[in-house]
Formats: sequence, C-alpha cells, structure tokens
Amino acid sequence: MRDPGAGVGKDSARKGLFLVLEGVEGVGKTTQARLLLEWMEGLGLPACLAREPGGTPSGEAIREILLAREGLHIQAETELLLMLAARAAFVREVVRPLLEGGGIMLADRFETSTFAYQGFGRGLPLEEIRRLNRFATGGLHPDLVLVLDLPWEEGRARQQREGKAADRIESAGGAFLERVRVGYRRLAEGGSDVVLLDGSASPERVQEEIRSILRARFPETFDLPRCSEEDTADSPSDDDSEDFP
Repeated sequence: MRDPGAGVGKDSARKGLFLVLEGVEGVGKTTQARLLLEWMEGLGLPACLAREPGGTPSGEAIREILLAREGLHIQAETELLLMLAARAAFVREVVRPLLEGGGIMLADRFETSTFAYQGFGRGLPLEEIRRLNRFATGGLHPDLVLVLDLPWEEGRARQQREGKAADRIESAGGAFLERVRVGYRRLAEGGSDVVLLDGSASPERVQEEIRSILRARFPETFDLPRCSEEDTADSPSDDDSEDFP
C-alpha cells in the first residue's frame, strides 16, 4: 500500500493527506467526492470520505438541527457555534486519527464552508470565525481545498430537476446564496491551498481536472502510470444534485 504522505512536508504525527471539496448547492461536490474515493481506492490508497456537518454521531445529530428542522429559527451566532461543535468532534474522532495513521481524508465540506456561509453569507466577522474555528479544529487545516464554482441559480435548477427540496440554510434566499458564492471566490483568491474550478463543466471534465491538480500537487501519491488510472476510472454520474452547506 502506498504512503499518501510520502514527500509531503508536515509534522511527524500527521502522515496522511487532508483534501476537501467545497461549493454552492447543486454544484456536484458529492458526485466528485464519490468518484475521487473510488479512484483512490482503485489505486490502493487508504482513503475515507465523510461529510460536514456530520461524520460522527454527535455531528449527525447537530446536522439534523441545522439543516432538517423546517421552520426552526436559529441565530447566526448559534448556527456558527453548532457548526463548530460538530467540527470539533469530526476532527478529533475521524480526521486526526486517519491522518496520523497515514490515510487520505476526503471531506465533503470543512472550514471554508463556514467562512463562506456564516462569514460572507450571514455577515458574521470573518476574523472571529477564524479564531473560533482554530479552537474547534486545534489548528488543523486541509492540505488542499477544491472549490467548485457555479452560479447559485444553476445549482438550484439542478436540485429542482432532481426533486430535491432546499434545506433550512439553502432556503435563506438568492441574495444570501450569491454572497456565499462571492465569498468562495474571494477565499480562493487568498491562498495557494484553495483552488477554484469551473463547476459548470461536465462531471467527466471536472473529475479529470481534479485528478490533474492532485497529481501536480502530490506527485509522490497520485502521479501514477496512465494505464493504472484507466483501469480504475469510472464514468461520473449525471446526478450533480447536492448536498449540504
């Protein structure tokens, strides 16, 4: 089995890779995350896929409160703290143990969602969110964040075609979702560990681009002979419906 952390500079307790997929509703994150997991498993890499908020019993309970309780009014500050409570459990119970064991953590959302939704979307102070997030994560950050970009109207149309109803946060309205999208784009401009991708492309094209980025960023892990990839490649699903903020 290949060591996913080989050649990647990080502390001695952290041997694996932490990769995150982000974006607005309907952009196709969940489809891309599933395809990536299948690809990595086919290459013999020890990978795990989990969602946020969630991934642990307490995180899933918090998720139910945050997303599924129709008509429940939650203040922005309360929403933020609930998100971070779920994240604290996720990091300590799932992410850190996997990374310390040399695995690849593939997360469907993480801290960048909080900066985009609760920061840019809800209007909470970004620096305060970052401070509280550092406490929740213990300072753990992803090695790479892949943000799939798509106009929120197009994402909502994809969801409606699939018959998916908006959850509590998605129901905040178009102006809110536009602020979230702008936030994602601005966050992608701010650091080399956040990459913006065109989410309007076909699932096949998006997956190809993601794999190309991973090979370039982490060649010791993903730069394998093309024949190996062809043997493990799967055709992406047309189901680009999402998902959760």
